[in-house]
Formats: sequence, C-alpha cells, structure tokens
Amino acid sequence: QVQLVESGGGLVQAGGSLRLSCAASGRTFSTDTVGWFRQSPGYEREFVAVIRWSGGFTYYADSVKGRFAISRDNAKNTFYLQMNSLKPEDTAVYYCAATRKVKPWIGSYSSRADFDAWGQGTQVTVSS
Repeated sequence: QVQLVESGGGLVQAGGSLRLSCAASGRTFSTDTVGWFRQSPGYEREFVAVIRWSGGFTYYADSVKGRFAISRDNAKNTFYLQMNSLKPEDTAVYYCAATRKVKPWIGSYSSRADFDAWGQGTQVTVSS
C-alpha cells in the first residue's frame, strides 16, 4: 500500500516562496506520473503541476506557470513543488498524488480521476 506524506506548507507573505515535499513509502515512483493539486474552501480540487518520473516531462496549470516548478529526486523517492512569487490566491490545501496510469501526453494528467494515491494535504497560506 503506497503512502504519500506532504510537508513544507505554512504561512508566507505575498511574493515569498515555499517548497513542498512529497515522500513515498510502499512503492517506488520509477514508472509513475506524480503531481500536485490544491483545494480552497468552497472550491473543487484543482490541478497544479505534474511530472513524469521517467524522463522528467512536466506540465503546469496556467495560473502557476512561470512561478511554480515541480521536480523529483530519484534517490529519495520524493518529489517537490517549488512555489515562488506566491499570491494570496495561491492559498489552499495542497495535495500530492501519484499514478501508474499511462497516457501519451503529460498534459492530459489534469484530472483527479487519473490519480490513485494521495497525500493527506498540507496548508499553504499567503498573506497580502
């Protein structure tokens, strides 16, 4: 049974940075596609970023493109979300997710239904 554990959330001022981590136990990610979603109160969980573990192909939501960067560390079986130039509208609970579903285009992994393993979530609050 795979378990994903996020860390790195917190409170930051607008314009600041945070790095979220997602560590896995129970399986290695070598054949996975992994990503980040976020959810604000009253809103649906939305796609943020995704990376194909093998090859490192990435895709981002338009709202975070150029500000956020997803990466992975093979040795640590951990992946990250570097968030820069944070805005109050980035405030949400951030969830990491993983899947072994294979799709030809990295940009097609934008639905919650594509992922079968989830972390518990970590709160990110950006003050204005």
